[in-house]
Amino acid sequence: MQFSSPRFLLASASLAALGATFALPGAAVAEPSSNNTDKEVTEITVTGRAQKLYRVSETSVGRTSGDPLDIPQSVSIINEALMKDQGARDMTDLYRNIAGITQFSYSGVTFRGFRQDQVFYDSLHGNPFIAFSVPKLFNIERVEVLKGPAGMLYGPGEPGGLINYVTKTPTEDFNASATLTGGNYNRYGASGEVSGALNNSGTILGRVGAFYENMKPFRNNTHEKSLILDSGLTFKLGEDAKLITQVTHYDQKMQGARLRGVMTDDDGNFLTDISWNANEATDFLNLKATVYQARLQAQPTDNISTEVAVRYFDAQERQQYHEPRGLVDTDGNGTLDSSLRELRDQQRDTDGMTLSGTVTIDQPIGGMNNRILVGGDWYRENADFWAHTVPNGDVPVLALENPVYGLSGAQFYDLDSYALRTTESRSTRYGFYIQDQLHLSDKWIAVAGARYDRYDDENRLTGDGFNDGDWALRAGLIYQPQDNISVYASWSESFEPQGIGSQDVLAGGPFNPVTGQQMEAGIKVALLGGRVQANAAVYEIKRQNLLQLDPNGNSSDGVDDLAPIGEVTSTGFELEVAADITDYWVVTANYGYNNARITDTVAGQSLTNAVGDRFANSPKHQAGLWTRYEFAPIDTTLAFGAEYVSKRLSIDGQTVRPYTIFDTSLIHQLNEQVSVMLRVDNLFNKEYAASGFITRDGHFPGEPRTAFVELRWKL
Repeated sequence: MQFSSPRFLLASASLAALGATFALPGAAVAEPSSNNTDKEVTEITVTGRAQKLYRVSETSVGRTSGDPLDIPQSVSIINEALMKDQGARDMTDLYRNIAGITQFSYSGVTFRGFRQDQVFYDSLHGNPFIAFSVPKLFNIERVEVLKGPAGMLYGPGEPGGLINYVTKTPTEDFNASATLTGGNYNRYGASGEVSGALNNSGTILGRVGAFYENMKPFRNNTHEKSLILDSGLTFKLGEDAKLITQVTHYDQKMQGARLRGVMTDDDGNFLTDISWNANEATDFLNLKATVYQARLQAQPTDNISTEVAVRYFDAQERQQYHEPRGLVDTDGNGTLDSSLRELRDQQRDTDGMTLSGTVTIDQPIGGMNNRILVGGDWYRENADFWAHTVPNGDVPVLALENPVYGLSGAQFYDLDSYALRTTESRSTRYGFYIQDQLHLSDKWIAVAGARYDRYDDENRLTGDGFNDGDWALRAGLIYQPQDNISVYASWSESFEPQGIGSQDVLAGGPFNPVTGQQMEAGIKVALLGGRVQANAAVYEIKRQNLLQLDPNGNSSDGVDDLAPIGEVTSTGFELEVAADITDYWVVTANYGYNNARITDTVAGQSLTNAVGDRFANSPKHQAGLWTRYEFAPIDTTLAFGAEYVSKRLSIDGQTVRPYTIFDTSLIHQLNEQVSVMLRVDNLFNKEYAASGFITRDGHFPGEPRTAFVELRWKL
């Protein structure tokens, strides 16, 4: 792929110059990774987080161990210490720490300009938070973000990147902790976990944990209850192998959900109070899910590491909610004062299983260090859905000002008298890949890999199906003028099978997958013994073969013809810095610039989630700051954060206004085991929209000022 953007070429040259500037005499060497057999195959030292408190020494997102200076792609890691300092409960609390990511809706994000929601757990498929539920963080040790297409490593997926959640596992040493939480909006909760050896020889390790939280958020009629039960066993199978098992159960009850937004005018001003909610108190969104997982890790020889894993989940999401259907003028004064609504009664049942295996081989070639990664995975997901819909003509409207609730709800209707809509689908994915990382010299490293995937999608009600296969490639070249500086360039691919509903032969199908290609250039540095760590990158992503109506097609058969004539080009720049300014003062900051535009389409047509030639909820500028200072003489830590997101457009082209919000945490250590934290989000109570949607649903309002106190005990 060629780069036609002068700005991209200029930025690449600037990064190279930046690398030369950072090549300081006597700069400390970054800590190298180790292939010690006592360490898992996923361990590396990660730049881009503070050296001490927020430093992360291992990652699994690249499917193999290695120094991040040897990885020709952007990676961001958030560890448990940062999550605790920020009082993070779910993934939406963490976006501000990652350049290139902002909120879209529910668990979906805008990632380098593109909407997507793909996540992995321990590098495995199988997300139990289906559809409209947001992943919780209680049993998560760290969050890893691989930016750009990851098709060579992970198979079909979106080109912006992927999020990998690394779950907690049993520890060898005995650990125990507990927390009590209380705050505004009737928030209270508790959690606890215990981990350690279960026998004298230390060959069996165990962990159990539980989390519960109750809250009545700021939206009318809402009430949330979350329960997580997590347990795991690790069996040491000799010196060089272990079996890690885990069972996790999630139970979320959300009254007054599924939440939609609050209506705005075209300039992005809310038309009523942000507490407005189209849902009744009898509406709900309930999720129950159970996950089973096992991983066998072994190192049969000094130069070979292996992992075989299986993950299965079974989830049910039950919903009854009121969907806004547009505004009306009820009193004839020319002002749209109320929302039409329909009642939706729905259920989603989803189960999935994945099998994965990897082998890492360190085998020198001609005196040059060489690492080969070979792997494969298989994933199958069954998704069933049914729904009744009560149309807006049968449901009372709801006023924007002084809404009167209690006049609608499932109890008012004979739901079985309304048409039942059902779908049943099955998707199967499996692929095989190989990657080679060759140290050409002390300063040059080459990385290249290829993967082939097969996919099989089936409509189990009609028997219609589609299957095909495709390749995804990855290549990179790294130059290290010093051990603590890495300048790289890479090219990577991804692809996404077209939806089964679009493969109809009457519509012109079957169609080739949507493809993504990225060129990225960057620099990573670890200066002053790792006290200052930074990475910067420029990128260009092209996403092609998006389907649109074919202007030359024939619809005489009753089905509109489609054609893969859509293309989007996303260019951007990202910077992440972490610095230990003193032994007690830590600063992390990030900035992302993105320009995602439609570069090929049919006149008069627009791609999904696009407005004109721009994409919805895609800001040009985004920035985050977090700083923490420890006042050691009084055992107190003060932290402060900020988030900025520039103007965006909603799916229907309404303005989503820019915003800047601030947060703070105050942590006091009462004694060696007990601490207390005061956390305040949106410190100055800024009213803002976290993201936009469609006109009739409005924008998703950000939370007003929230505060809670957490009492922590750790043995």
